[in-house]
Amino acid sequence: MEKSKVYFTKEITSESLIKIYEVLNVDLKGKVAVKISTGEPGGHNFLNPDLIKGLVNKLNGTIVECCTAYRGRRFDVEDHLKAIEEHGFTKIAPCDIMDCEGEITIPINGGKHLNGINYVGSHIKNYDSMLMLSHFKGHAMGGFGGALKNMSIGVASRNGKAWIHSVGITTDPDEMWSYTDDQDGFLESMAEADKSVVDYFKKENMVYINIANNISIDCDCDSNPHDPEMKDIGIFASVDPVAIDQCCYDQIINSTDEGKASLVNRMNEKHAIHTVEEAEKLGLGSTDYELIEI
Repeated sequence: MEKSKVYFTKEITSESLIKIYEVLNVDLKGKVAVKISTGEPGGHNFLNPDLIKGLVNKLNGTIVECCTAYRGRRFDVEDHLKAIEEHGFTKIAPCDIMDCEGEITIPINGGKHLNGINYVGSHIKNYDSMLMLSHFKGHAMGGFGGALKNMSIGVASRNGKAWIHSVGITTDPDEMWSYTDDQDGFLESMAEADKSVVDYFKKENMVYINIANNISIDCDCDSNPHDPEMKDIGIFASVDPVAIDQCCYDQIINSTDEGKASLVNRMNEKHAIHTVEEAEKLGLGSTDYELIEI
């Protein structure tokens, strides 16, 4: 079988972001959702609005988010909207909190934890295609966050996040913290949620871009993240979410940057690559990829 293609550029600029999208030769049709993390207030490593503005506007895209399952400033819709504005995203494009009017369920075909159900923001129905525009970095619970985390936890409603984190035990965000001991089950649940989103939009209507800059061991959901210890790497793009996350993981593991140590330890501690392995088993893509520098 032909290897999945992952395109890469060391240049992290608005122009290079547009260029690497164009290299994919994919036309995202209809109303385009651009899923990013808009960042928890207090944090500072999230994607710069000026960096992504050109591509979002080229696609006539809408920046989409969902509320968090932890009680920070993005837990409630009103506070979340203020945070998005404070971080500069409302200045560059329309922004939509997809679960601001509730949630819907979409089916999961396969998997073993979530009873065939993923809870996502109801506004997902307003979009025809999606760009998964992810900041690749570490994560306290998942080990790392890239395309697969952005597509699972990121697209899930507040209750859906609780459902994934608790491995299908509860949709109550306050109760979920009592059910977070099954680490591999959590990682597998993220992959199941990924499967539902890809099946919903169809593979041909999705594109994945990971920007590996400001690479902290902590996620953009952290209000007080650790400062980045690694140098910026670049931008990766693919139509395969498994390949792109595997590639970014490999770039960290194989890096000669001494600052990688704490991130590698976190990824190993949390068995982070297991989400990628499970997503491959569910048919979302391949860990066998070709890296093409542009």
